[in-house]
Amino acid sequence: MTAHYLTLDDIDVKGKRVLVRADLNVPMKDGRVSDMLRIERQAPTIRELAEKGARVIVLSHFDRPKGKIVPSMSLYPVTFALAFALSRPVAFASDCVGKTAEDAVAALKDGDVLLLENTRFHEGEEKNDPAFVKEIAKLGDIFVNDAFSAAHRAHATTEGVAHLMPSAAGRAMELELKHLAQALDDPKRPLVAVVGGAKVSTKIQLLEHLISKVDVLVIGGAMANTFLAAEGINVGKSLYEPDHFETARRIVSLATDTGTAIILPIDVVAATEFKAGAHHRTVPVREVAADEMILDVGPDTIDEFERRIVTAATLVWNGPFGAFETRPFDRGTVAAAKLVAERTKAGRLLSVAGGGDTVAALNHAHVSDDFSYVSTAGGAFLEWLEGQELPGVAALRRR
Repeated sequence: MTAHYLTLDDIDVKGKRVLVRADLNVPMKDGRVSDMLRIERQAPTIRELAEKGARVIVLSHFDRPKGKIVPSMSLYPVTFALAFALSRPVAFASDCVGKTAEDAVAALKDGDVLLLENTRFHEGEEKNDPAFVKEIAKLGDIFVNDAFSAAHRAHATTEGVAHLMPSAAGRAMELELKHLAQALDDPKRPLVAVVGGAKVSTKIQLLEHLISKVDVLVIGGAMANTFLAAEGINVGKSLYEPDHFETARRIVSLATDTGTAIILPIDVVAATEFKAGAHHRTVPVREVAADEMILDVGPDTIDEFERRIVTAATLVWNGPFGAFETRPFDRGTVAAAKLVAERTKAGRLLSVAGGGDTVAALNHAHVSDDFSYVSTAGGAFLEWLEGQELPGVAALRRR
C-alpha cells in the first residue's frame, strides 16, 4: 500500500468488472503490431486481474482519429498481440460505449478479458465530457489506470472515470511512479541529470525545474551549442538558437544561485557535412572552424561525465549527447550510456531514463535493460521532469 494511491494489492477484484486504462497505442506495420514493448509492459496488470477472477475490460486510444471512426485506427488488430502477450483469449467489442460495449461486458465471466474499441473514436474522450465519462463508468465497478504514458492528458478514460468509482494504479503505473519518486522526489544524492536534444526552446521549463533539484546538470546535444554560443564561443555552422542566448545565461545564473554544477562539452566532434561516415575531427570547443558543425561530444567531455557519475547515487536522463542516429556521431552517447549502465549493474547508481530519442539511443547502445528503469511514456515523462502535475496520476490519489 502506498501513501498516495491504491494499487492492485489494495482492492478485491473477484467477480468485479474492472476497467483497465492501458496504452495500446503501438507501432503497426501491414496490419500487425511491429513493436510489442508497450503491450508487454501492460500485460502483467491485465493478467493478474484475470487470474484473481476479475472481469477485465481494457480501454485504450489508438492514434489520433479526432472523435471520428477511422477504420485504419481500429484497435481490433491489437487484440491478437494482446492475447499472445497474456497467453489467454481476448474478446473484442467494436465500440467502447453503448449497447455494443454493454452486451460484450455482460457476456464476460470471471477471468475473461475484453478489449473495447478505440476510445478516441468519440469526441467525449479527449474533451473529458461528463456524459461520456458516465457512459464509460457504467461498464465497470473498479477503475485501474496502467497508462502512465497517457497520464498527462485529462481525458475521460485517463482522468474523468477515476472520480466516479474506486480507482487504483496498475503494476506498470506503480513501477513508473516508484522509480520517478526515487529519481527526483526523494533521491539519494549526488543527483545528476542529463538533458540533451536539439533545442533549448523546447526544454526551458525542464531546465529551470531541474536546476532547483539536481546537484549536476549535464547539457548535451545541439542545445549545448546555444549555451556555448551564449558564452561567446564560435560554434560554426552548428544548430543553435541565438534567440535563446538570454535563456541560456539565465539557466547558468540560476545554477550559480543554487550551487548546481553545469557541465557543457569540453571537446567536440566536428564535420563540414552531416552524413554517415563524413570526414570529421575532434577538437576543443573553442577550435571549431567557421565551416564546421558540432555533431557529437569528444572523449574529454565523456571523461568529465565519468568523473561526475563515479560519485553520483542517482541519474536522470532525457536526450542524447549528439546525432547518435548517424555514425560515427553516436560514439559520445554510446560511451556515456555504457558508463551509466556499468555503474547501475554494479549497484552503485539508480538510473532512470525516458523520452523517445533517449529510448532509441539506449537501444542503439544496447544498454536499455541495464538501466534501473527506462520509461516509454514520452510526453508524460517529460512533463513529470518539468515538475508538472499529471491529471491521470492526481486522479488516483486517495480521497
